[in-house]
Amino acid sequence: MARAGSHLFAGWCEGRENFGQTFALTAGLEVATATSKGSAVDLATAGSDIERVVVTQDEIHARLAELARQVEKDYEGREILLIGILKGAVMTMADFARALNRHIETDWMAVSSYGSGTKSSGVVRILKDLDRDITNREVLIVEDIVDTGLTLAWLKSNLESRGTKSVEILTMLRKPEAAKVDVDVKYVGFDIPKDFVIGYGLDYNEKYRNLDFIGVLAEHVYA
Repeated sequence: MARAGSHLFAGWCEGRENFGQTFALTAGLEVATATSKGSAVDLATAGSDIERVVVTQDEIHARLAELARQVEKDYEGREILLIGILKGAVMTMADFARALNRHIETDWMAVSSYGSGTKSSGVVRILKDLDRDITNREVLIVEDIVDTGLTLAWLKSNLESRGTKSVEILTMLRKPEAAKVDVDVKYVGFDIPKDFVIGYGLDYNEKYRNLDFIGVLAEHVYA
């Protein structure tokens, strides 16, 4: 006779698998749509568009594993809701969720202050809101990058106003030199210079998201 714990663990594994399948389908549709519109970068020729590599694929996954262990420790015995910020955080959200050895719940928001250029407009828009009530929930925002901090400061305040128990932030990248407001980011992957970076979910005009590293976009691409 199987123990109750075995059933719980099996259900947890199934949930992780279902999340991965759902996310993979969503990400696949995103890439397929970009390709059909002629906007997907040819990875074989991306080299001329990349000034230099900032973070390698191996460094990304190693750091996410470290952050996962820290989050597991900090949230031991507590339920946690990961809120990924579309579209840039899709890669970080998926890999971080898989790195966690515990139950999680997920939701998504799309909040933008960028147009088609390389600088934030400073005007925040909600493009997609949450699908659930977050009253009394412990929320961990998962971001791709913290730039000026204006968008994230607004987002954190917005979520806190919905009656959450706590709101913390995890980001793959942070640009300390670009900060215009002070935002408490509890979990940071890497601090980087002010350069415009792409790859691993980060884009320029919807290109380069599917690069498996993070690099500085060459100036000739947008000059």
